[in-house]
Amino acid sequence: MNADKNVHHTDFLIIGSGIAGLSFALKVAEYFKDSSVTIITKDNKKESNTSYAQGGIATVWNKSVDSFKQHIEDTLIAGGGLCDESVVNLVIEEAPDRLQELIDWGVQFDKKEDGSYALGREGGHTQHRILHHKDMTGAEIKRALIHQIEQKKNVQFLDFHFAIDLITEHQAKQQQTQRKEEITCFGAYVLDLKNNQVQTFSSKVTLLATGGNGQVYNTTTNPSIATGDGLAIAYRAKAEISEVEFIQFHPTALYNPGEYPAFLISEAVRGEGAILRNNRGERFMKQYDPREELASRDIVARAIDTELKKSGAPHVYLDCTHLDYERFTAHFPNITEKCLGLGIDLRKDYIPVSPAQHYSCGGVNVNKKGKTSVKNLYACGEVTRSGLHGANRLASNSLLEGIVFADRAFKNLRKRFHKIEAPVRIPSWNDSGVVKNMEQILITHDRHEVKTIMSNYVGIVRSNERLLRAERKLRVLYEDNKRLYDHSELSLGLCELRNLITTAYLITQFSKKRTENCGGFFNADLVDL
Repeated sequence: MNADKNVHHTDFLIIGSGIAGLSFALKVAEYFKDSSVTIITKDNKKESNTSYAQGGIATVWNKSVDSFKQHIEDTLIAGGGLCDESVVNLVIEEAPDRLQELIDWGVQFDKKEDGSYALGREGGHTQHRILHHKDMTGAEIKRALIHQIEQKKNVQFLDFHFAIDLITEHQAKQQQTQRKEEITCFGAYVLDLKNNQVQTFSSKVTLLATGGNGQVYNTTTNPSIATGDGLAIAYRAKAEISEVEFIQFHPTALYNPGEYPAFLISEAVRGEGAILRNNRGERFMKQYDPREELASRDIVARAIDTELKKSGAPHVYLDCTHLDYERFTAHFPNITEKCLGLGIDLRKDYIPVSPAQHYSCGGVNVNKKGKTSVKNLYACGEVTRSGLHGANRLASNSLLEGIVFADRAFKNLRKRFHKIEAPVRIPSWNDSGVVKNMEQILITHDRHEVKTIMSNYVGIVRSNERLLRAERKLRVLYEDNKRLYDHSELSLGLCELRNLITTAYLITQFSKKRTENCGGFFNADLVDL
């Protein structure tokens, strides 16, 4: 500990508390028993995108009917030809071992009466291969991982701590031997939200595991914390970023005006046989894809969007009335309870659904070891572009990606951690020029405007004119926010707005550069007439 109470040193700094960050923390804490591991998360330790994952985690478990080849092919097809096939191979082939680790850590996946695991199926999968815990798989995984973390004496878990920026600027002074163009991460500046103080955390290794950016859209299944923080701070640190134009919209979020974030009706419901119907009660998916309701998410979301534009209706319907009700309630108790609370009896009523932003398929570039282009900065999970998802994520491959790349980052560090020197003479945070009477309405208004711009212009269907309008409007917001940020007292809202604007601008810029429709990206002006 530094003499300055606001300056701290840790061997491993982990930003984010989902499956990627927690599994990485467990492994480094166990292997490097004399090291210090610090996890920071901007909300309570249970809150993360992982907690909201309903469907489950995909792996080849029943090898009598399934195979790595089939899972690989399903992933490549969903990714629209833009997956890195070597990455897809390694993730899927390593998946069973990573799932066994979760089980060994205490994750309780659902089983059948004979004791075997109950495997679900979702859109894009040709086999039943989804391990799940009812319709609350992510929450169960987090429960088990947090319990394991709490047993580790060398792990410090700091909730309500927000990473403002990575520390990189001073490396030229401290590392005279390295090439000038090489950027090194030395930790992060962190806002302690309870005490409203900026803390400096220097670290040998920093891991970004901050999840997604759904809050840039009006309708999203992501929690309120998903403001693109990891993507934005990596971009400001000059890390390489790619393919953020590929935004996956989940086809079936519950249509319930006023509820935010949107409640997810898991894809596994369609895997069980639920049917989509338009506002006239007609099935429509056969017109769009021979796989019908089990087509990949990008296809189903665009099909629903097309039906809504044709009819002017605000939603379509998901019909579960023909399904076995007792089996459904056992598998989806959370969904059943939610619907009943809204007066929807699944035995006779349809569920109103519409698409909502759900997952970002691109992000901070990482290699097969989880390393970014910035030295000593690793990243795992939704914040990254690993090459697994390509243009569109196959359902239930996201939790898998997080845990596989956390393991690969850990294994890389087993070889090189002893060579990494502790950073010295980290500059303190400079908060001069602060104006303490900043009006909160400015943040609220601009946050709403970002969401409106992205939903109207950079949504499921985009066009050249929409993207130009988004670019112009976001540039104005950026200038206004920069002035506000430079001269106002730091707050969570101000920092999140900064990251939302950065993330929205990046999605728009990458969308402008994309010249071919694929997966989660669709520009109406690129359609061959």
